[in-house]
Amino acid sequence: MLFDMDGTLVDSEKLWDVALQELAAVYGGTLSGPARKAMIGTGMPASMRILHDDLGQPERDPQASADWINARILELFRTGLRWRPGALALLRAVRAAGVPTALVTSSGRPLVEVALDTLGRDSFDAVVCGDEVDAAKPHPEPYLTAARLLGVPIARCVAIEDSPTGVASALAAGAAVLAVPAEVPLPPTDGVHQLESLTGADLELLAALLGEPPA
Repeated sequence: MLFDMDGTLVDSEKLWDVALQELAAVYGGTLSGPARKAMIGTGMPASMRILHDDLGQPERDPQASADWINARILELFRTGLRWRPGALALLRAVRAAGVPTALVTSSGRPLVEVALDTLGRDSFDAVVCGDEVDAAKPHPEPYLTAARLLGVPIARCVAIEDSPTGVASALAAGAAVLAVPAEVPLPPTDGVHQLESLTGADLELLAALLGEPPA
């Protein structure tokens, strides 16, 4: 099992909204809705370029902006991280069944370490962070890396995602994909099973996505 984090396991996109709008205000502007949506599922460098372009300030240093956001989001994650509906129950069921499980996120390691206080450090056999791969989502590398670390062929993995960027990454890697849209609607896509939420998702469904009977 390969789980995305933001918007899939935890309702963290709203916390990102707070941090990004605060930084836009520091820069004397307001982040537009379309620009915010374009950031969902992307890595930090791409998100900061979108922010700067949206504010009409492309000359700003992406790393300086990323440092500001990272510091602020760490504060917000420590106090405001909440599970998405059904996510905790599914993660517990997967772990109880002994299914190899990885967290595959575009967020950087320092932030993920804080999130793991909520998610549980024993919830995953492997963790792949956005700052630990050469190519971020939508490139397939994050999911291919996770499958390799688990020692499981990617074709035998189910990836759970909420964003177009994440879905594209998982599909390109060759995983079966379960999509649960959070902040951005997802169009119907071949090879992607879509649910409104993870409430009611179970091992039987995951097995069916792989075309096998449940264990």
